[in-house]
Amino acid sequence: MVVGLCTVEIYIPTSHSLKDKRGIVKGVIQRLRSKFNVSVCELDNHDVWKTATLGLASVSKDKDVIDRTFGAIEGFLDNNGYFQVVSFKLEII
Repeated sequence: MVVGLCTVEIYIPTSHSLKDKRGIVKGVIQRLRSKFNVSVCELDNHDVWKTATLGLASVSKDKDVIDRTFGAIEGFLDNNGYFQVVSFKLEII
């Protein structure tokens, strides 16, 4: 069994309130869950308008599946027009 754990920090320049941020973050979380079948939650920076830290996790029998999944997730996040990816840290256990 292989577990992929990822921490992603994003910067949301268009956010002017926590309500704006919440709408963007919830949408991203829903798209990640449905498109990539991963577990996602907001880990940190709950009270900061312009940044969010997301935690993602996935389990597979094969390391290559984890690598491909998180590679696709990184590409998906990089091509999003609502925010910028500040850091993308992947740990495979």
